[in-house]
Amino acid sequence: MNKITNKQLLAAQNWRYATKIFDATKKIPAEVWQALEQTLILSPSSFGLQPYKFLIVQDAAKRAALLPHSWGQKQVVDCSHFVVFIARTALTKEEIDRFIARIVEVRQVPAESLNFYRDMMVGDLINGARSKIIAEWAARQAYIALGNLMTSAALLGADACPMEGLVPAEYDKILGLTDSGHQTIVACALGYRAANDKYATLPKVRFEAKDLVKVI
Repeated sequence: MNKITNKQLLAAQNWRYATKIFDATKKIPAEVWQALEQTLILSPSSFGLQPYKFLIVQDAAKRAALLPHSWGQKQVVDCSHFVVFIARTALTKEEIDRFIARIVEVRQVPAESLNFYRDMMVGDLINGARSKIIAEWAARQAYIALGNLMTSAALLGADACPMEGLVPAEYDKILGLTDSGHQTIVACALGYRAANDKYATLPKVRFEAKDLVKVI
């Protein structure tokens, strides 16, 4: 694997920002989007269970319907690709078994060799204390995927804007998530910045390393 340099990584991180105005005429090329979609799939999650899904909302009417429930943020309708992250509200043994079956399929190992791993997941997520906060746990996994997507977009020269400024319950209605076992967590608009987005040239405001990083 060819590694990027430290300078390239930091240049991409300094270039990216939460894009306020997208150029609605510019679309992410199919090959770039396919790579970004794969970064979502390849994102790490607790146990590898991926207790989430990614809805790519490209239908103009649906986006227009979401706009009033997105604090009026025009990124929803102007961006190239609009991703809504939805996460599990509960978990069952059947879903864990489905994941075990996927491991068997991909790695070509006996199902019996995974009994300990399955029992550990069941003990933690079904019978353990975490079973009471599955929705919260799943939401945290979705945020890992969000961060991975944003970093990957910056490295490929695409802009992104994470959006918590939305009404999850209304999103759930519009996207047909009621009684689906999933709920809206966060969204991310992706595309290319407009020339008149003044926020693109503003210096980043961050605390210094000494205020945030401590070696112990």
